Amino acid sequence: MKTIRGKLLVYFFAFVLLFQVTAVSIFVSSNELTNSYDDSFQRFLLLNAISQKSEELYMHTGMYVTNAKAMNEIDYFKTKNRLENEIEQLENAFDDSNAIEIKNYINLIESFMHESELTVGFVLQDDIENYTYHLEETRIASEYIQASTLEIIDVELTAYQALYQDLQLRNEHFMLFIIFLFITTVMLAICFALWFSKGITQPIHKLAYAAKEVSEGNLLGEPINIQSTDELKLLGDTFHNMRSNIHGLVEEIKDQSELDQLVKEMELKHLQNQMNPHFLFNTLNTISKMAYLEDAKSTSRLIDAVAGLLRHNLGQMDTTISLRNEVEVVKNYFHIQKIRFSERIRFEWNIDENCLEIEVPRLILQPLVENAFIHGIEENENGGAITLQIYELTENIIIEVQDDGAGMKQDTVKRLLSLSNLEEVHVGHSTGIGLTNVIRRLQLHYQLDHVVEIESEQGEGTTIRLVLPKK
Repeated sequence: MKTIRGKLLVYFFAFVLLFQVTAVSIFVSSNELTNSYDDSFQRFLLLNAISQKSEELYMHTGMYVTNAKAMNEIDYFKTKNRLENEIEQLENAFDDSNAIEIKNYINLIESFMHESELTVGFVLQDDIENYTYHLEETRIASEYIQASTLEIIDVELTAYQALYQDLQLRNEHFMLFIIFLFITTVMLAICFALWFSKGITQPIHKLAYAAKEVSEGNLLGEPINIQSTDELKLLGDTFHNMRSNIHGLVEEIKDQSELDQLVKEMELKHLQNQMNPHFLFNTLNTISKMAYLEDAKSTSRLIDAVAGLLRHNLGQMDTTISLRNEVEVVKNYFHIQKIRFSERIRFEWNIDENCLEIEVPRLILQPLVENAFIHGIEENENGGAITLQIYELTENIIIEVQDDGAGMKQDTVKRLLSLSNLEEVHVGHSTGIGLTNVIRRLQLHYQLDHVVEIESEQGEGTTIRLVLPKK
């Protein structure tokens, strides 16, 4: 299967190769023209240097004749050596088309140098007649060199004019070629961009349309037909398979949800009808003793608390109530247990009133308080304290039930959090509902796993913390 990345790499290298070939061609042509220009310019410089050196050599020869000093002799030979070097370069600087003229020009220079050497030699012999004659010959040869140099330069200028015209013509051609290359490149780039983007955007539009249908609930749309052989083809086929699988899963979830609803209704009705005889016996026994020992006001308050507690526990289990109502039920429970155990039990609460208007599932606080009382405080001869705190933390409402009783082992804490004892019957609870039942109902209600935290140490007490979202 071809990939979009592979296509891009192939097209990229094709464009790079095209531009590289063009650039190399332009460079080679320009380099040839530049070399021709440089060779011609170097020949001009060489002829000019030979002309200057011949004049300097004649001048040093005359100075040596006039004053035969060692310094003048050194200057003479330096200039002579430089002129010889220039002649060696001259032999390789011109092509075969000017071979005869250059050969005659070199012979003239060599004759000039020979006459100069004879002049110096006769000066050393103090032969005035001969060195005067050869000095004159040297002067004449120097003048011939200047004239010949100008003639050769004139011939070179004629050739250079043709070279310059060719250079101008090539510059015009290069300008036209660059304009043509620019227009062609832009057109190719536009055509390629349209063609390549079409191969990507059309499949994406099809996928976007299919995704819109899915978002509207239509899971039975037409199959996505993508003609390319790259990742988009795989994406289209995968999307179609995913849509079909989602449709199957939705139907399966509907059936399973209906079954779960029936099971939950049975469980809630079963829990609703559970009333613990042990709790009712103790409560009624306390009421009878209070009616005997006290006047009717305290007994009436106790009976109201029991009635409110029973009324709340027998309410519709699959409905939500305000957190304020749950707190009132817990306060009734606190009152009943306070009457039963007097100073042995202390109940405290610290409640933020702004947090009590949220809706929560029924019977989530009373089972926690009962759990703290039965397992943490009741068996302790010295009694203990249970604290209820409700406060706001960022986007959550925190409910803490804390006791200073017996505490729990860490294995027990882990077992409670993992809901491994969900079917356990809690003896002594007025509702028959334990901690794991509360945790599970909160998880189902809020569709969250993290709804409870438990901190406990043996002999130091237990803190159960509910983390409920505001929304």
